[in-house]
Parts: sequence; C-alpha cells; structure tokens
Amino acid sequence: MIKIQEIRQALKGVLDPELKKSLLELGMIRDIRVDEGRISLTLALTTVKCPKKESIVDEIKGVLEGLPGVAGIDVRMTALNQEELGQLFPKHPLAGKGKRIGLLDADVYGPSVPVMLAVDEMPERENQMIIPVEKFGLRVMSLGMLTEKGRSIIWRGPLVSKAIKQLLEEVMWGELDYLVVDLPPGTGDPSISVAQSIPRASVLMVTTPQEVALADVRRAIDLFKKFDLNIVGLVENMSYFFAGRSEKPIEIFGRGGGKKLSREFGLPLLGEIPLDPVIVRGGDAGVPLMISSPDSEAGRVFQAIAEQIISAEL
Repeated sequence: MIKIQEIRQALKGVLDPELKKSLLELGMIRDIRVDEGRISLTLALTTVKCPKKESIVDEIKGVLEGLPGVAGIDVRMTALNQEELGQLFPKHPLAGKGKRIGLLDADVYGPSVPVMLAVDEMPERENQMIIPVEKFGLRVMSLGMLTEKGRSIIWRGPLVSKAIKQLLEEVMWGELDYLVVDLPPGTGDPSISVAQSIPRASVLMVTTPQEVALADVRRAIDLFKKFDLNIVGLVENMSYFFAGRSEKPIEIFGRGGGKKLSREFGLPLLGEIPLDPVIVRGGDAGVPLMISSPDSEAGRVFQAIAEQIISAEL
C-alpha cells in the first residue's frame, strides 16, 4: 500500500518555476489521498490559466509514477485566493499586501518588463481578448511578449497610440486594485496616449539626481499637468551607493535633484533609491528585488515608497 509520506517525499523535488521552491513546502500541493493505488491531489496555482500548468502536472505525474503500486494519478487544479497570494509573496510591496496588481509595459520602443520578470511565453487568448501572464502575483502584459524577441519596433505616432490602446482595452485584466503602467522617459507618444486613455490616472515621476535628467522630468510634469492628471509624487533613482565597507554614501550622479524638483513643484519626494548591484542582477535574472533581497537597503526604500502610494488618496 502506498503511504502518504512516500508521496510527499517524492513531491519535494517538484519546484515552482518562479520561486524555485518546492510546491509542497509552499502549500500549493494539497489534499493528497490514496484509494486502491490511485493517487489524487489538488494543485493550487497563482492562476488557473498559468501557462506552465501542463508541464507542472506532467512533472508531478512523472515523479509519482515511479512509486511502486501506483494505479493512476488524478491532479485537480485550483487557484490561490488573495490571502494565500499575499502569504506566498509576503515581501512584494503591493501584491504582498493583498492588492490585485496589473503591470502594463507601455514602453513600446524598448519593452524591458519581459526580461526583468523572465516572462518568455506568449500570452493566451480567450474570446479575442488577451490574457495577461501571471508572474510573482502580478498580471503582466507587454508588447515585448507579442513580438519576436530582439526584433526592433519601428512605429510612428498613430501606430504607437493604437498599440497602447489595444493593450489597455483588449487585455483581460479582470478586477484590479492598481494598474501600474511603465512609461518611457520624456513626453512622447506613449505618455500622451496613456494620459488621453486614462483620464483619472495618478502619475509617479522618476528622476535621477543630475540636472540633465531634471530637465526631462520638468517637461513630463508639465505634460501630465496639462492633462489634469494627479501627480502622486517623485522618486529619485540611482541616488547614491556604498563602496566596500564604507558607511558614507557616494553620490556619483550629484545630489539633491529629487529634493529640488520636490520644492519646485510642491510634490512629495517618496524615496531615494540607491545604486545597488543587487537590483541589476535581479533585473537581468528576472527575479525582482522584493523577491530576491527584500531586506536590502534598496528593498527597504521600495517598501517605504509602496506604503506611501497605498496610503495616498489616488
């Protein structure tokens, strides 16, 4: 007779493709039963439309079929609820707080979100609607997921506007608490299209300390103000870094740029993000900082920024 403990031991090697941890230890394999040699269990995924669900099921069946006395294997699939997702991604600054988050990469010329989240699968479609890919508790969509990898996108204004409108209207986002739209710098077509398409959007401005960056951000602030959008605040990126064991921050790109804009426009400076190799490695590896190193200096800054955004009246 097959013992439950033998089944659990065999399943320990089946890992979640995102977190690289045992599905069993994460509580995503549950309700294991044996009846006359037939094993049944429930697989709880971040979404029932998980693009890798078939390969996960195949791996589960593969490790269990090797056990002596197995007559068959039944895998039922369900989805984790919001509380379970919050526990599974406890350090993600928004999704980890039980918020339903969509992430739209609107940088049509250089869509980097698929690389930074290691999303390499094409999204599925249902009733002519695009289903966003679920990753780290986020619903993700990018033009980079719909085009050939490495292929340049040579579009002018009307095509850019049309593409962004389609990503907003033809994606099955479902019920969301926040839709985060990642825009390229400047005041080009992507920014104008989003400002026109989402008239009640709130904008988070990102700058670096040097004056040349401040000039671009000033123009962007002016653009969004002309569309009467709420600018929730400023974030200064690459503010400083620590060399070796020194406790003195080095401000390689200058200092005070974010504070200068804050005073100039009366906007709150929500955080100053350090220049940290951990962020670079995480982006290249497709594992966000708040998953890989949530307790790092940069991780604490991101957490504080997220908490201020949540508490703001958007």
